[in-house]
Amino acid sequence: MSELILILTTMPDDDRAAGMARTLIEERLAACVNVHAAMTSIYRWREKIETDAERQVVIKTTRAQVAALEARLRALHPYELPEFVMLDASAGDAYAAWVGEST
Repeated sequence: MSELILILTTMPDDDRAAGMARTLIEERLAACVNVHAAMTSIYRWREKIETDAERQVVIKTTRAQVAALEARLRALHPYELPEFVMLDASAGDAYAAWVGEST
């Protein structure tokens, strides 16, 4: 069974989020990508507090795909420093097998 990994990132708008999601799926770097509704992000960047609308993106993949997925995400992403938070996850055998087969 493949190790299930969730990657969290954000995107500035629906079109770019959907485009990135489709590319990651087409290239078999992810089995599924969820693009959540707009949210407000407040963060420090270059010693200023910023406020922006973003979409939370949840990417389901396997540990074996993490390095390639990170490189591709950075190439596709419009931000200078995109969020890339990796979470180990557990799943039922059938779902984990599907993620492994899909990537």
